[in-house]
Amino acid sequence: MRMTRRILIQMAIFSAIAILALGIMVFGYMRLPTLLGVGQYRVTVELPETGGLYPRSNVTYRGVQVGQVKSIELTDTGVAAVLSLDSGIRIPADLEAEVHSVSAVGEQYVQLLPRSGEGPELKDGDVIPLGRTRVPTDINAVLDDTARGLQAIPQENLRTVVDEAYIAVGGLGPELRRLVTGSAELAVDARENLDPLLTLIDQSKPVLDTQTDTAGSIQAWAANLADISGQLQNQDPAVRGILAKGPGAADEVRALFDRLQPTLPIVLANLVSLGEVALAYQPSLEQFLVLLPQGTAVTQAVGVHKRGTKQDYMGDALIFNLNAILPALPAPLPLPPQNLPPPCMTGFLPAQQQRVPVFEDYPDRPTGDLYCRTPQDAPFNVRGARNLPCVTVPGKRAPTWQMCESDEQYVPLNDGYNWKGDPNATLSGQPIPHVPPDVPVAVTPPPPGTPPLPVAAAEYDPASGKYVGPDGRVYTQSNLARDGSEQTWQSLLVPPGN
Repeated sequence: MRMTRRILIQMAIFSAIAILALGIMVFGYMRLPTLLGVGQYRVTVELPETGGLYPRSNVTYRGVQVGQVKSIELTDTGVAAVLSLDSGIRIPADLEAEVHSVSAVGEQYVQLLPRSGEGPELKDGDVIPLGRTRVPTDINAVLDDTARGLQAIPQENLRTVVDEAYIAVGGLGPELRRLVTGSAELAVDARENLDPLLTLIDQSKPVLDTQTDTAGSIQAWAANLADISGQLQNQDPAVRGILAKGPGAADEVRALFDRLQPTLPIVLANLVSLGEVALAYQPSLEQFLVLLPQGTAVTQAVGVHKRGTKQDYMGDALIFNLNAILPALPAPLPLPPQNLPPPCMTGFLPAQQQRVPVFEDYPDRPTGDLYCRTPQDAPFNVRGARNLPCVTVPGKRAPTWQMCESDEQYVPLNDGYNWKGDPNATLSGQPIPHVPPDVPVAVTPPPPGTPPLPVAAAEYDPASGKYVGPDGRVYTQSNLARDGSEQTWQSLLVPPGN
């Protein structure tokens, strides 16, 4: 046969492919250097028994295959398994060797678990002693224990157990699978965070001691919880009613809040201001609530004697006249009869500025405050505005809240005993009405050419006490005349009865 150039090239290509395939099979699949011990070192593992381990079983380190079992030999204390490990992987010598099974049918392998990453590394000829090795439980012992456990269950109830178990877990395959997967992930995370878990376990003693010290409180809490559970059990119909009607009630409440949504924020905002005022006046509100029942009882008592009579509309028959003779006050005005408190004229508009009562218009209120402006210890209008207690400043009394919250002190106009002339006569120059310092005063002058207010005069009949007012109506004022005779100015200064 004549070998042409083309045939020679084809044979060369075929030979190269064959040699390459043979090399891959020998070095990659058969791992001939490994079989010959090239790049390998051997370590002996002492085991109490084989645990199903066999030659050529895999050896793993941290889940990665690092070698295989070369041989298994009997010893005086158990079994010695010789491991052939890859010299290119560094494995610490401080480790444990465990025999595990890949599946339920077998396929055992050796798992190397390092106890620390410090210290020397495994080398050829090292021995892992029996105290650091473990083998799985014999499957025969597991089956025997399972058989004895099944025999302990009454045979007549076994079918019930199986049926109930099927009802309990039937159709929950995906959920059980997620549970098992989550448990495995939890175990992996726990393994990765082993040091913090160990620290938590080591340092849990103070917490456990605290639980021991508070055992009585925990028992009391458990007893109270048992009482609550018993009450809930006893009131089961009521609880069921709440659960049945609760959603409807919640819907009604939600609808109510939806209807109140436009105005409820405004109301709550206003209640905030009202709450601040109520908080400031809390002592006064408490006193009011304490005195309100007694005041109501007194009001009812003074009206009992005329209940159902024609005089019922006239009001309560109660006066505060002491009818006692008191020493004369140091003032030119004599004490009124029956110790009636004298009227206060100081602090109000002068007579020429007062509005005639017959007018039906309603002019603007004058800027400022009108109140009895006599000394706080004067007998005039003792319960007036000048003696109002300042809630925010204990011990201080003032007529306005501006004066209460400032350093300003109350200054009277006079002593109040102006029995003739201007009752507001004062040397302090205070305005009438009283205007707080921080209140702006807007004075509107009258239009140009406005004539002064006319002084009205009426003819008075002393015999009948009648006169015609500026509005054309007839009025009667009988106390201006006595016995039909005109009174002199001297008689006007003498109290009645003298």
